[in-house]
Amino acid sequence: MKKIFVLLAMALLVSCTQDLTEQGVSSVESAPQSKIVRLDNAVTIPGTLIVKFGEEAVESVEAGVSRTESTRSGIEAFDTVLDGIGAVTLQRIFPVDIRHEERTRAAGLHRWYEVVFDESSDLDAAALAMAEVGEVSLVEYATSYKSLADETQMALPAAAAAATPATEVATRAAAPVASPYPAFNDPQLHRQWHYINTGDQSIYSGIRQGADVNCLEAWPITAGDPRVVVAIIDNFVKYDHPDLAANMWINTAEKSGATGRDDDGNGYIDDVYGHDFYSNQPLNSARNYMTDHGTHVAGTVAAVNNNGIGGCGVAGGTGNGDGVRLMGCQIFFQKQSDNSWASASASPSNIARAFKYAADNGAAIAQCSYGSESQDGRPSYLSDKAYREANTVEHEAVEYFVANGGCDALDGGLVVFAAGNQALNYSCYPGAYHDYISVAAMSCDFTPAYYTNYGKGVNISAPGGDYLQAFGDIGYSAGLKDGKLTNDLLISTVYSTGYAVGITDEHGYNYNNGTSMACPHVSGVAALGLSHALALGKKFTVDEYKTLLLTSVNSIDRYCAGKKVTLDANNYIVDLPLSGYQTNMGTGYIDAFRVLMNVEGTPCVPVRIGSKQAVDITNQIGGGASKYTFADDAIQISEEDMAKLGIKETPTISNTGRMSIQCTKPGSAIVTVRFIAGGNTEGGDSATGGMMLEKKFAIIARGVASNGGWL
Repeated sequence: MKKIFVLLAMALLVSCTQDLTEQGVSSVESAPQSKIVRLDNAVTIPGTLIVKFGEEAVESVEAGVSRTESTRSGIEAFDTVLDGIGAVTLQRIFPVDIRHEERTRAAGLHRWYEVVFDESSDLDAAALAMAEVGEVSLVEYATSYKSLADETQMALPAAAAAATPATEVATRAAAPVASPYPAFNDPQLHRQWHYINTGDQSIYSGIRQGADVNCLEAWPITAGDPRVVVAIIDNFVKYDHPDLAANMWINTAEKSGATGRDDDGNGYIDDVYGHDFYSNQPLNSARNYMTDHGTHVAGTVAAVNNNGIGGCGVAGGTGNGDGVRLMGCQIFFQKQSDNSWASASASPSNIARAFKYAADNGAAIAQCSYGSESQDGRPSYLSDKAYREANTVEHEAVEYFVANGGCDALDGGLVVFAAGNQALNYSCYPGAYHDYISVAAMSCDFTPAYYTNYGKGVNISAPGGDYLQAFGDIGYSAGLKDGKLTNDLLISTVYSTGYAVGITDEHGYNYNNGTSMACPHVSGVAALGLSHALALGKKFTVDEYKTLLLTSVNSIDRYCAGKKVTLDANNYIVDLPLSGYQTNMGTGYIDAFRVLMNVEGTPCVPVRIGSKQAVDITNQIGGGASKYTFADDAIQISEEDMAKLGIKETPTISNTGRMSIQCTKPGSAIVTVRFIAGGNTEGGDSATGGMMLEKKFAIIARGVASNGGWL
């Protein structure tokens, strides 16, 4: 029967196809072939197709699936196709959530079904046979997605992981304000240059102080808020990791309910910390003992701060239960076989379910370090239309999240993606889609990471690490041991929580690099900004907040010059010219302090480190500076901030609105300008005079002038 079906269906195929885009999203011109959309360059999953039924057919399909336990649709012609391909299941992609079914149906998500069948059946023939059924509106191929780590991960030696540098602890105790680190007691924070880069050359001789996301300045303002939930749409997040457990999102109805029952009616059983959409089971540490990527990403977003163990997370709180919450949304499963790591892959159905789940269960940010997988290693899509039409179910689910996610500080959901690791001059999808934030990776010296995608579709940069930098210090041969990378090469990459035998140490931490590692820095900083907005009682639309984030940056262009090293196709070290990255790393690299200032409406002024300069602050105090009266102490800045920025002389201001200042160290500070408008003296009971005004703004001192604040 199966062979007869394949032959008959193949006879219906036509050779004429229409290229929807230059890279080959194909849809056959005439009905029913026009209902079929597939991507020529994509890796497709055998034995799986995604079907969208017409609205008029849904009632019949729902009744058929319910009556026959997902083996029949109730549509005779479609059920004949299911018989021919050896169908295993026909199920609605989005389970019924009794709390949100009305808006689910309004969005049309109830019309999507996944068909899983015998992998030996011809995929093209099956798609065509389904499309022949009048009640079917669309047939999609299940394209494959992969995680976007560079897969050069390495554990920190156990002895080092257990140790707390005595000098660091003593410094904190003696003078916590003057310490290069906040008053957090996490022993590995000093390894996390990507949060606070002090220019420690033991990491890399070419490291540059300040190449970080500026947590040092941000954390005293806020370190997180549990009302902000970040969905980690990735592989497994080890929810019981000692440095993550306290910051995990908890479904209280399921945690206090009965095992094996959907206590809250959201369509998922025992989803206490999230859900495993890959296996359609509750998250399970025992089943996922080989996974690492999601745990590493989650730790960057919000590993628990100030708990005396491990490292920190960007929005991990202060150790008082105030970190943002992490929702585990597993879409991959990765395992080790024959001493090598099998490539993790995810289907559009898994991804779509995860986004809807995140929206329906209170997530404000979707952290997504994955991208489309292609047959030739290049991004699968080159246009928004190509992505949208070839992955309609996923796109509709992401749009559902954008419309229905959020928190009291954000009216909708924010989506953050990794740009990709192919070193190509455009972002991979879905991140390249114009409504989503795509993150490129920079190194600890501000230069673009050797692997990062850049250019079209890339919106912003963040630290992702670059293990090849160490070759310049120790030499290529010294960086290898028994054909494998040594730990010495990895310290210039991103340090975070981990969970994988042979890659993480016994304490559950490791080094890794990739745009996968850059992406959660942006998600974490975005979560900090929302935490601050909650404290201030402010609320943003998604578009407003995206604008705020993408303009809360420092410039990276100055460092896109000269060359660094990369690997060619044969893994030989070759030179990588950097000039092509200029203006192609998004708006700049994200700055957490600048985000917080822009959230509260405090203007930010860029200041270059080095010689004395006259900085125009008329945008902060208005264009009438020549009419103001400035006192000798018109510029007010604390002694602590002056010392932090290496300012020897108190800044002054001229009647042209220019502030004379010299910073010798990178950092941030608050400056207040006092001036009289309407006279030479302040008015009062004894005389007529002007009004004393004060204007507060922030200065951001870096090696190069910044891109400006949110206007």
